[in-house]
Amino acid sequence: MRRWLGALALAGAVTVLLAGCLRSHGADGDLVDDWHAMPPPQMFVPATDTCLPRITAIVQASTYDTVDCARNHLAEAIHVGTFAGLAGAPRPEPGSPTLRTARAECDQRAREVLGGDWHAARLTLNIALPSAAGWAGGARWFRCDLSETDSIDNTRPVNRTRSLRGAMIGDSPLIHRCFDPKLIGENLNYMAPVLCSEPHRAEFVGVYDERDVSWAEFTAAPDRAHQRCMALIAAFAAVPNNSELPYRAGSIYYPPSQREWEEGDRGVRCFLWSDDRKLTRSMRGVGPQGLPAI
Repeated sequence: MRRWLGALALAGAVTVLLAGCLRSHGADGDLVDDWHAMPPPQMFVPATDTCLPRITAIVQASTYDTVDCARNHLAEAIHVGTFAGLAGAPRPEPGSPTLRTARAECDQRAREVLGGDWHAARLTLNIALPSAAGWAGGARWFRCDLSETDSIDNTRPVNRTRSLRGAMIGDSPLIHRCFDPKLIGENLNYMAPVLCSEPHRAEFVGVYDERDVSWAEFTAAPDRAHQRCMALIAAFAAVPNNSELPYRAGSIYYPPSQREWEEGDRGVRCFLWSDDRKLTRSMRGVGPQGLPAI
């Protein structure tokens, strides 16, 4: 049986002595209509649909910067939303449950921009918030930032020189496909990406949402994630989800980080794992003959 891995205000007073009715130097004698009213102060709000030279969880107006997406950048701001119902509340902390509605809005926008579920690719989604001073001044926005990452294991953002818009449409190199897992003993060390035509033991099969449990409950019951992934494996490979399935393949899964989980990201990535034989093709739709029970 297979194993599984877990503004400054200006004011002045003007004193004028009027002598007679003559106008001097062409002045019209009206001391009011030539003075324009000061515009109201504008709250700083970051731009959307622009690229960013650095990753930051807190955005300050004094250090705010953007770059052309054709130049090196580490993130792309895809959406700026507004918090509702937090008028007198303290600023949410990164990783707090208060960010769940914001993250759900970011997630939906990311899918629209990319053309697919970002969980299925070398991508990460982060939320940026106003500075403490900005929040105290009434700023209630949040920004959704997408970044390309190095790998499924190393989620460090890497430089890009083009926008991520439409990046998951077609045969995108960002999308997870086949891997050759590297183990230390019985523990997964990292997943080395390979072509599906090369010998490999793992393949990405999909993502499921774990909505009804806490982080502690999730980590305490790994078999639950295993079973959910096995159901995705059966559907991906077009084999029965029955008692023979563990003899056809095992599973590897990657949950969000605890911080992402608490913010509301519950997308668990699932991989088919063949621990006893190398595969040299994709297992998508192969059926029982292509993925036999042995």
